[in-house]
Amino acid sequence: MSKQIKRNKIVEFCEDYLKVKDFTDYCVNGLQVEGVEEVDKIVIGVSISKQLIKSAINKKAQMIIVHHGIFKDQVGTPPKFTGYLRNRLKIILENDINLCGFHLPLDAQPQIGNNISLCKLLGIMKTKPFNVGFIGELKRETNFQDFVKNVNKKLNTQSCIIAAGPRKVKRIGVISGGSSPDFKFAAELGADTYLCGDIREDVVRAVEEIGVNFINAGHYNTEKLGIQNLGNLIAKKFGIEVEFIDVPCDI
Repeated sequence: MSKQIKRNKIVEFCEDYLKVKDFTDYCVNGLQVEGVEEVDKIVIGVSISKQLIKSAINKKAQMIIVHHGIFKDQVGTPPKFTGYLRNRLKIILENDINLCGFHLPLDAQPQIGNNISLCKLLGIMKTKPFNVGFIGELKRETNFQDFVKNVNKKLNTQSCIIAAGPRKVKRIGVISGGSSPDFKFAAELGADTYLCGDIREDVVRAVEEIGVNFINAGHYNTEKLGIQNLGNLIAKKFGIEVEFIDVPCDI
């Protein structure tokens, strides 16, 4: 028989490790939907979806942990479970699955989080936190196009770039996901290049005018590392099976 762990022990461990109480977020960080009390298999993924839920059911998991769980449409208003949201919730409840989500705390965590993990993967050192991300330096100046190629290779993505800064780069700001407006704060801290996971129309001209290089490596692909690291940590801590399910998204 597989080892079974109390749901609340897993949730409390994650909340403590990620310092959930330190963050103001527009979603619940922690248990979002309550299922069975005993857990021996966890499925993890970047974003909740019907496809991910079905995979968890097929693999007989009692818990799903994601980075993007159930979000509110507007800050201060409760979520409305209609349409596809209603269908997702119905499947989760019918199968007695626990759903946990960890958003900003997983971006910012300084050992295993999305942003520090991106820095480690890309050789960005001497990191210091800014917002929920980090700013740091490459070991040596690198041609911007070569750095982009490395990003694309390491993250299995095809980045959208604005080459508005210096040709040789060294000081890099990193915030995963939908953080393109924060490029200006990275530039204020001396970054010559900003890496994030989205791009917005009003950012394009501003990036050019400020004169910083900009890399949109995709929301999904910049936020896979943190949840995988959290899954590995849970598996090691509790000795239960944790499996990452990749549901690819190029955006």
